[in-house]
Amino acid sequence: MTVVFVHGVPESSAIWTPLLDELEKLGVTDTVRLSPPGFGAPLPAGFIPDVDGYRDWLITELERLGEPVHLVGHDWGGAHVINVAMTRPDLLKSWTSDAIGVFDPEYVWHDLAQSWQTEGAGEAFVAQMFGAALDQKTETMMSYGIDHSTAAQIAAAQYADMGHAVLSLYRAARQPMMADLGRNLHLAQSRPGQVLIAAEDHMVGSLQQRRSAAARAGAQVEILEGVAHFWMAQKPAAAAPVLARFWASPNHE
Repeated sequence: MTVVFVHGVPESSAIWTPLLDELEKLGVTDTVRLSPPGFGAPLPAGFIPDVDGYRDWLITELERLGEPVHLVGHDWGGAHVINVAMTRPDLLKSWTSDAIGVFDPEYVWHDLAQSWQTEGAGEAFVAQMFGAALDQKTETMMSYGIDHSTAAQIAAAQYADMGHAVLSLYRAARQPMMADLGRNLHLAQSRPGQVLIAAEDHMVGSLQQRRSAAARAGAQVEILEGVAHFWMAQKPAAAAPVLARFWASPNHE
């Protein structure tokens, strides 16, 4: 089986390294990491970094693989995954997301997102954030429970293009954009879905919002205790078996 991983903001594909190391111990070795344009990958000329642009980018990348895959997304990567599950389920064997709560009609963007969505304040914030020295950006990522090696690789990808992509994406996703997309969550039911809820993650909706959205998408829910937003780096050994069991389900054939 091929498993494809898509990360979010403000990350690079290095965020998956601790988890993939644990999955390899469980025999999961056929993995692909996809980096959204601007987030560890160049921004192509003419690419519009908004919700639809990233959905279409991911669809194109999956089409190139030539066969249905198990698709896993974190943060905005998790939102892109659900957008694909709602529009091109033929590309998937299954989908996993930790960000389904942002599609709930009552979801309110977290404080950092609202800063990025504010003209002037957003530009000043990303200039400071992505213009910082490498060691400072590394320390910031480590403050979220990410190990030094992974944090340094992520920090190395945090440059001006990422700042541009962040502002464009979050401003395109002002509500009611995500709530409107969430009206189609039932379409994701055509493929087996898994919603990971990091118990201490408060950026992607309340527990109730995530459970409600998962129910509408027909997805099974797994609670990851003792971890926050960056669960795949904080406790990868606990998360890996949860994913592996899901992919091994006979319902995916």
